Amino acid sequence: MTRSHTPKSLAVLLRARMHPDSIPSPPPAPSPPASPELDPSARPAAASSVRHWLHASIAAASPPPAALECFSDGYRSLDRRGRHEILRSLATDYDVPRARVRDLMRQYVSVSATGEGGDEQPGAEREEGGAASALYRMERGLRDALRPKYAGFLEAMNAQPGGLKLLAVIRADLLALLGEENAPVLRALDGYLKEKLVTWLSPAALALHQITWDDPASLLEKIVAYEAVHPIRNLIDLKRRLGVGRRCFGYFHPAIPGEPLIFIEVALLKDMATSIQEVLLDVPPIAECEAKCALFYSISSTQPGLSGINLGKFLLKRVIDMLRKDMPSVQIFATLSPIPGFMQWLLAKLASQIKLAETEMQEGNSIEGASSTFRESILFPEEEKMIHSAIDQVNGKQGIELLQDILKSSQWAKSDKLSAALKSPLMRLCVRYLTRETIRGKALDAVANFHLQNGAMVERINWMADQSEKGIEQSGGIMVNYLYRLENIEEYASSYSATGIIHTSPNLS
Repeated sequence: MTRSHTPKSLAVLLRARMHPDSIPSPPPAPSPPASPELDPSARPAAASSVRHWLHASIAAASPPPAALECFSDGYRSLDRRGRHEILRSLATDYDVPRARVRDLMRQYVSVSATGEGGDEQPGAEREEGGAASALYRMERGLRDALRPKYAGFLEAMNAQPGGLKLLAVIRADLLALLGEENAPVLRALDGYLKEKLVTWLSPAALALHQITWDDPASLLEKIVAYEAVHPIRNLIDLKRRLGVGRRCFGYFHPAIPGEPLIFIEVALLKDMATSIQEVLLDVPPIAECEAKCALFYSISSTQPGLSGINLGKFLLKRVIDMLRKDMPSVQIFATLSPIPGFMQWLLAKLASQIKLAETEMQEGNSIEGASSTFRESILFPEEEKMIHSAIDQVNGKQGIELLQDILKSSQWAKSDKLSAALKSPLMRLCVRYLTRETIRGKALDAVANFHLQNGAMVERINWMADQSEKGIEQSGGIMVNYLYRLENIEEYASSYSATGIIHTSPNLS
């Protein structure tokens, strides 16, 4: 151990080795309480006890803080199965009271039918009529009745100390449950909770903070733990990412102190980087006064329960504005981004084409017309020749079969011969994946969709830009630069949102 290890260094090193689970591991469950009348500091163990406090909170006109606290403590103590049981109860037992809604609708239709002229009367005359007053009262009643019973509980929990953090945990659990049983009542609960979280986490409620080495060790260990794109390997790596030529910014909410909801890492460079290696291993970095490019190379969300809430969009815009103000010499704002879905898409495409070819050979020409509709040439003839020449034993296999075999293992990247043979087809297919493969009119790749909807354009793809095992397995080592042209951000974002247009550099082949 060297003298350079400060108490902060030791704290970060010892406590931030692993990613925290999205759902904290519950402590051993104590014996079920004899009575639900618990002290707020007690920890309910059984789902039935937590359900009691849920009912006590929802049934009250104003949920008692003690009941909310007991529910919160109890919910956190439950295992996954217990939490799912509570979520089913919350979604099902405290949904919209549809019987009351139907009664109010019948009354509303009845009054509307017998009203004095309805909507055809001038506004002043309608307001003076008794029927019009009844209609307005019924409309207010309908609006209230259409709110699910759990609405007040969620709002009260948000106002409770630690409540916003718990609601994020609840939504993470709910998303996991929806992955197992996609029930409409659970989707309704998720949709309502997501809408409320979007409101509670509006940019006006969030504080932007530059994270530095001088911040508390408890915050730095969270940065190490939650870094989702390029894991922080050691203290030297962490200090480099927070040092000269680097920036790290986080969005914080006052209800979750000391923990960023999302954070972004920035490298100040002379130009767009072509590989993550040169960003992470840039020793020494350039002088900041020479920087012309702000490169966003990692953005990580710390709360799985905030999935689908685009805090990153507002964070990017705030950081760009701050950097423009503090560093006028920086004129280029770009990313060096992973392409996490590329290899999965390519392997699926190869498998489907191989299957079609096998089917044609087995059944002859009887289905030739139908199958040829779905057949496509994945490889160009010259690319297929290069792959054949790079393999010692072809065994009569087609180029796409050889490519599939090679890509099933990441070991090909260690061979100069295979790497040279695969560069052309993989780069070409990656451009296709990023710019032409879509789902519901938007980019198939999740990271591409994020940046495109924020107003970026696809500027360049880079060969062997991430040579880590994860990078090879996910994208064949390819990374992409998305460029934020400040004068075009709004235009590009609008056209992508409206029509799915993906703007690309003229040089992108």
